[in-house]
Amino acid sequence: MVKEQQDRLNEEKSKVMLISRRKWKEVKQIKIYLHNKPLEQVTTMKYLGTIIDNKFKFSEHTSCAAERCTKLIHSLSKSAKVSWVKKHEALKTTHKGAILPLLLYGAPVWNEAMKYEYNKLKYIRMQRLINIKIAKALRTTHPGRNDSCHY
Repeated sequence: MVKEQQDRLNEEKSKVMLISRRKWKEVKQIKIYLHNKPLEQVTTMKYLGTIIDNKFKFSEHTSCAAERCTKLIHSLSKSAKVSWVKKHEALKTTHKGAILPLLLYGAPVWNEAMKYEYNKLKYIRMQRLINIKIAKALRTTHPGRNDSCHY
């Protein structure tokens, strides 16, 4: 009895996603049933921390990662008070220890998605933002002018 309950899949948590790179003119609906209950069809799902979409473009994953990093950068910049002598050193350490792991989580899975310009731009914006914070530069600094920030 206990073994049967462990093997049973949860119908409420289970979802179905049609994965294809083909450009469909209409939305394809597929009906999959689990224990005589239809499963919800979705276009994106989160699996092991990576958001997968039905075209494997990973645009939602890169957007969420960039948004989380932006929030982290801004909150850490606020908490790194002016009285901190080595504010830029703290931000540099945070960049290596917190922001890069957030941005690069699951990279072997979605690295091909970086060939799309919109995904690449999201990560370039993140890099520019943290470089400006580390270099104590103005927001209007030209992206090519703060090359000394690359460490």
